Amino acid sequence: MTSFAPDSIVLNRKLPLWYQVSQSLRASILGRSPRDPLRLPTEEQLAGHYGVSVLTMRQALKELEEEGLITRHRRRGTFIEPDVRRGAPVRLLGSVDAIVAQQSGMRTELLGHGTGPVPPEAAEHYPDLTEAVTFHRLRRDEQTGEPTNHARNYVRPELAARVDPADLARWPMTKVLRDVVGVEIGRITDTVEARLADPETARLLDVPLLSPILHYTGVTHDPAGRVLDVAVIHYRGDRFSFTVTLDAT
Repeated sequence: MTSFAPDSIVLNRKLPLWYQVSQSLRASILGRSPRDPLRLPTEEQLAGHYGVSVLTMRQALKELEEEGLITRHRRRGTFIEPDVRRGAPVRLLGSVDAIVAQQSGMRTELLGHGTGPVPPEAAEHYPDLTEAVTFHRLRRDEQTGEPTNHARNYVRPELAARVDPADLARWPMTKVLRDVVGVEIGRITDTVEARLADPETARLLDVPLLSPILHYTGVTHDPAGRVLDVAVIHYRGDRFSFTVTLDAT
């Protein structure tokens, strides 16, 4: 039987290492194929993979255990929960891998994509553009098929030309731009606010009109500050909460 192979990450020393490792593992767990094994490598193997101490690795695994993604058994090892519910809190701590983790592990349907005028909700971020390429996706819980969120990404045309729409059925736009297109990401600025479901959102998410939703805007910049992508995501209010963790050290 093949072993579980988590993605590699470049750790940011300004953020808690355990958090970055837990988010990378979370993304790998939620994004795995149903045919992949449920048993994780040992703590020592995982620590070596990420280049952290065993104590840091244990803290990362504890976070995933508390979230219900894994179970740990003395002498038997650590196992991915096969029936874990994919809906989860929106948690932001300034890590790109945290964003990737948040958007992974759902069944994704590409509703459409094409070039058009920059919409008002993205215009302030693209003062130099008249047109952008829009990718519209609907995400569902892999187990229940229940819609969880729908997203529009407004991407610079020169970058969008290098995006394979098939990749967006597997990975978030952030991961596609960084790991497939090869764009260097400097920072992502996130805004989350409460709104009421408009007719389109109510239909796509299968919720009553004017029911509460979480409206998320994520603006991705390169290291020079140029905007690469503007993501607008509507989350079902009954499936998600919003949590911010501030590191005081």
